[in-house]
Amino acid sequence: MRIRGMLAEPRFHHVMTPNSEMLVEACRNTAFRKILQAAALNLPDSIGLKWMAHLTGQTLPARVAGVDTVMALLKNLPEEHAVFLLGAAEGVAERAGGVLKKMNPRLKIAGTYAGSPGREDAQTIIDRICQAQPHLLLVAYGAPKQDLWIAEHARVLLSVRVAMGVGGTFDFLAGTAHRAPRWMRSVGLEWLWRVLLEPWRLKRIWNAVVVFPILVMRYGREAPTL
Repeated sequence: MRIRGMLAEPRFHHVMTPNSEMLVEACRNTAFRKILQAAALNLPDSIGLKWMAHLTGQTLPARVAGVDTVMALLKNLPEEHAVFLLGAAEGVAERAGGVLKKMNPRLKIAGTYAGSPGREDAQTIIDRICQAQPHLLLVAYGAPKQDLWIAEHARVLLSVRVAMGVGGTFDFLAGTAHRAPRWMRSVGLEWLWRVLLEPWRLKRIWNAVVVFPILVMRYGREAPTL
């Protein structure tokens, strides 16, 4: 896994897991688009990206969900690479850390903190991370907030070698949210599951399921700035 190689390098890497919704946001949000383009690694987290890439004559590796990436990365991560879990609701990151420790007893959880991506919490979060000295920082504020936060503060996260936005991963691990059944994920119907369980996400899902394919079909490889 390339991320483990990055953890062995004493420099900062921003890893992102773009999905269809995030690419629509990148068309509208110049700052976010630049961050996406500058990322050390982009892992496609949407079957829609794979389908649309095929339509435009491009090739993408298989979709890898953010939660699956985190599980695979941390399953055998040696204790020399401590991890800090930032984000989600109060107590969720701590519970997620407990689940990860059961999976890998050698895993070193340097710290957990909910906080918020707002400027009022920034210094407190930075102080906690700097004190904990993790190599790996997982941020669960949802896109684009989590990646904007990482990019803005990367230069002061001196111990961090890999920072990655992980969306709802902590909620899935802690059991406060539930993933779609495997068969729905495999055929690209995870969006339907989310509509049924979280109807308040409808606008965001609309962007992923309707707006993104329209942009791809209309503009091909070159999407416009909306």
